Amino acid sequence: MKVRGRHLLVTAAAAAAAVVVLAGVASSLRPASVPSVTVVRGPFVVRVTVEGNLRALKATSLSTPVDAEGAFKVAWMAPEGSSVAAGEVVVRFDETSFADALAASESDRAVAGEQITKSLAQGEATARGLDRDAALAGHELETARTFQSKDAEIYSRFEIVSSEIDATLAQRRKEHAEAVKGVRTGLLRTDLDLLGIERHKAELEVGKAESGLKAVEVRAPHDGLVVYRRDWRGNPLRVGESVWPGARLGEIPSLDIMEAEVFVLEPDAGGLAAGQRATVTVEGRGETTYPATVRMVDAIAKPRFRNVPVQYFGAVLTLQRTDPAVMKPGQRVQAVLAVVDLPDALAVPRQAVFSVDGKEVAYRRTFWGRYTPVEVTLGPVALGRVVIEHGLAAGDIIAVVDPTRPPDDAHPPATAAPAIGGGR
Repeated sequence: MKVRGRHLLVTAAAAAAAVVVLAGVASSLRPASVPSVTVVRGPFVVRVTVEGNLRALKATSLSTPVDAEGAFKVAWMAPEGSSVAAGEVVVRFDETSFADALAASESDRAVAGEQITKSLAQGEATARGLDRDAALAGHELETARTFQSKDAEIYSRFEIVSSEIDATLAQRRKEHAEAVKGVRTGLLRTDLDLLGIERHKAELEVGKAESGLKAVEVRAPHDGLVVYRRDWRGNPLRVGESVWPGARLGEIPSLDIMEAEVFVLEPDAGGLAAGQRATVTVEGRGETTYPATVRMVDAIAKPRFRNVPVQYFGAVLTLQRTDPAVMKPGQRVQAVLAVVDLPDALAVPRQAVFSVDGKEVAYRRTFWGRYTPVEVTLGPVALGRVVIEHGLAAGDIIAVVDPTRPPDDAHPPATAAPAIGGGR
């Protein structure tokens, strides 16, 4: 009985010692000794603030007429952004050159017409003269044949030969007069054709000048605002500038439907795609935001300004509604794009992920209070946050400093909420 009591005392002492040891170990591995956070699920959104301009979805182009020739010089312009009614003059060109060309071409046409009239009169006079010569030669031929001396018993050989010569000469005169008349008629026809060509050229020049005079005024096809085109330097159309036929002058946009063209810095464009949500604020109207959707994103980045190497991705935002009283084409806007929008994601502080032997790991606390490395797969990254796609689960407790290093070498603990669930 005494032996059994002594054995119980020894067992109790050993158990007490083990409890003390375990308590010491547990005390040394208390979770409070390593800064940690609890992983939870929640929305993860990465937002990018960008700038751009409004533009009309539909617009009617204004251009110089294509049927006129020569350069147009701008003499007057309606102020850009001003309201115009249908049929109202938007751009007026200098008409001096067209008026001078019209006067010169009309003079050329008149000269060609007078030359044609003169040639016709001269041709008719020449034809009448040749007709008289032919008629006279015919009369002489008839007389010579009627009174030709042929009887050798009555007339001498000389008279008979002279009579034959006179008849032949009259025949040749008649033929010559008729031939000359034909040649002169052909020459007159050629001269008239040439003069007709000259007159036609003059008439074409008159038509061009008249078309130019009719085109000196460009009118608005419908009501709207005037927006002029920009050159490669960004300069708008100006008074005194010369433009060629068919050149684009500007446009009159429809204010019913507007869209925003924005520019995203290349480093911020990761994940940017059509269909993403956005909000737009018009400059000077910051109290009102307009929901929008990304409609299109440029395939490649390119500089926005000349001689500035910074690359931007252009994006077009479709506004859910347009306010014509506030929105005007070309107006500056600021947009907030949700380039990453995950409704249910595991996000942890960026400093809670470590690189070990070329792998990304997080230190997860076990049931016994120890921290063991777990390989993780990273997803989208926000400012100070990163999404964990594989390796962790909701409810896991992870260290935000490396627990394998001595306290003096460990990273200083970061201030973080115990539940991480969102980006910026």
